[in-house]
Amino acid sequence: MERKKGKVAIIGFGPGAAEHITGRAREAIRESEVIIGYNTYVDLILGLLTDQAVVRTGMTEEVSRAQEAVRQAESGKTVAVISSGDAGVYGMAGLIYEVLIGRQWKPADGVEVEVIPGISAINSCASLLGAPVMHDACTISLSDHLTPWETIAKRVEAA
Repeated sequence: MERKKGKVAIIGFGPGAAEHITGRAREAIRESEVIIGYNTYVDLILGLLTDQAVVRTGMTEEVSRAQEAVRQAESGKTVAVISSGDAGVYGMAGLIYEVLIGRQWKPADGVEVEVIPGISAINSCASLLGAPVMHDACTISLSDHLTPWETIAKRVEAA
């Protein structure tokens, strides 16, 4: 009997307000068997959960969340990894791909991956301030959790 192919849905749920969560993000959460996220993020989507298993972690445990998501998907489960904002903008998408590639993942025969975009904080803040992001806009994360400060300083100087 062939084993069920798992899936990781990497979901950006926007800046936190329920009305900013896209229809596809809501649907992917409903479809998932396991929800993995930072404690505060899980709290923000509790109203969307039904009977999913939930794996919560602290703020600096992004790598362990990514590893657990891949492990669960490789066991055949449909897993949702939640990020605030957009999962591809300072979110979990890049880290999930790094873990998968480190395990010799191939899109054709490995677990399925779907990145579900959300409204990024830069877009939300710009709208609230009436300051559209235009021309030569640049964003640089100032978090040195996964990037050395020296690298960040060079990026700021280059910008």
